[in-house]
Amino acid sequence: MSELEGRTAVVTGGARGMGEAEVRRFVDAGACVVIADVLEDEGAALADELGERARFVRLDVTRDDDWAALVAEVEDWPAIRVLVNNAGIHWNADVVDETGVGLARMLEVNVVGALLGTKAVTAPMSAAGGGSVINVCSVLGLLGGRGSSSYAASKWALRGLTKSAAIELGPRGIRVNALHPGYIATPMLASVDVGRVEGFYDFLPLGRPGRTEEVAEVVLFLASDASSYLTGGDFAVDGGMTAGGGPWGNDSLRYRTPSTRLGGPSRGIGHLRSGTTGDISHGHRVALPSARTCRSAAVARSPVAWVTNVCRKLASSV
Repeated sequence: MSELEGRTAVVTGGARGMGEAEVRRFVDAGACVVIADVLEDEGAALADELGERARFVRLDVTRDDDWAALVAEVEDWPAIRVLVNNAGIHWNADVVDETGVGLARMLEVNVVGALLGTKAVTAPMSAAGGGSVINVCSVLGLLGGRGSSSYAASKWALRGLTKSAAIELGPRGIRVNALHPGYIATPMLASVDVGRVEGFYDFLPLGRPGRTEEVAEVVLFLASDASSYLTGGDFAVDGGMTAGGGPWGNDSLRYRTPSTRLGGPSRGIGHLRSGTTGDISHGHRVALPSARTCRSAAVARSPVAWVTNVCRKLASSV
């Protein structure tokens, strides 16, 4: 199919992971695609593989001059009609451990980078009759999460930027939407090292991490004219994570994984006595509730069968 024929699309962080899948799908859809990344070897190799409608341009998203050079680099191609602000950084840090420097860096790449990119393509995109900007946020731009203080802050900020840009750029024919991936099988997910725990993804309604190709299909939809009346929206690609299937919202990633710290030996939650603390998946120490708390009416009325089962185990252990 040729949904993007005659258009140039820019994908930041396009050398690997979700960005690579988006690049490949855009080329299949007929677009000329700029692989914008700091990963020179991977980006150049991907461009060589995909042929004349793919071009690698080294880009530090936090630098205005890099963005200006990118726009100039593709003046011989069709007008830029699509921008995917996919580049981002991530690390785990609790609020009490994060630093101002860390938060500033997270915001610089994940938010300022998207702002600069959107500014850089607005003029050529508007002159060409409009286009689409897709900001890759996260389910942590819809929820909170332990160990995600600065990352979640950056994704909520990017979501706010998306909505303001949609209002401002709509009259110029430019649509701006936010994509919220959940657990997707990428190098970033592998670096967090969560997928190695057996049963980790059971808490998801679909029971598995997503594939990058599945994300790319949604990005293509938002980039194409098929989504011509969509702007300022939030689109979760998360296997049902944000539907609210767990007893602690985003923390539900623990509730079916009663194992110790990742990489360590596993033991059932029934082996932990109430009032103690234990290492229960995701690398966090969790204070277990007392038997009295578990017997309380609030918990007893919980619609989540797992909560009731855990309370019974804890009550019987005292």
